[in-house]
Amino acid sequence: MGISLQKSQSVSLAKEAPHGLSQISLGVGWDVAKKGLFGGMFGGGGDIDLDASCITFDGDKAVLEQVWFGKLANAAGTIRHSGDNLTGEGDGDDESIAIELDRLDARVEHIVLTVNSFRGQTFDKVANAFGRVVDKKSGRELARFDISDSGPHTGLILARLSRAGGQWDFKAIGERTSGRTVHDLTAPARAIL
Repeated sequence: MGISLQKSQSVSLAKEAPHGLSQISLGVGWDVAKKGLFGGMFGGGGDIDLDASCITFDGDKAVLEQVWFGKLANAAGTIRHSGDNLTGEGDGDDESIAIELDRLDARVEHIVLTVNSFRGQTFDKVANAFGRVVDKKSGRELARFDISDSGPHTGLILARLSRAGGQWDFKAIGERTSGRTVHDLTAPARAIL
């Protein structure tokens, strides 16, 4: 089990993977919040369609590329989305984004992981949400950020990967925002850099 991060905490991925880190997976998972016995529906509230996306930025905070369910890979194929999960059903990561750090365009300085509700359902209908970083070669979880921040928002700037001196740091952000696609979350993502 990797380091459990709170909002605004960061971790050096190089320290968590001292033998080198070339490929990672950014995973996101969630469940549908269950309503209480007197809350209307007992045992669940339907499907929740959250979408994990990532946006790459250069050192001047200019957008380079976006990878999301509508564009499952960047131009070089070094960032790949697992595909759209429309329900949040199942255990583990509901959506993930694989990144080949050692093959990324040298201009990429920041990678921002976002989550949005495509159907406009709010995060108060979501439970057990998390984001995590996994070393793809070893399968070891390096860091996890449990999202307990429910509310009336439809988007979340989940986390940021930043390159510094050839090493990558992962920072839990947890910034509430609104939006139904990654395009709606680009400006708030840039604002946290």
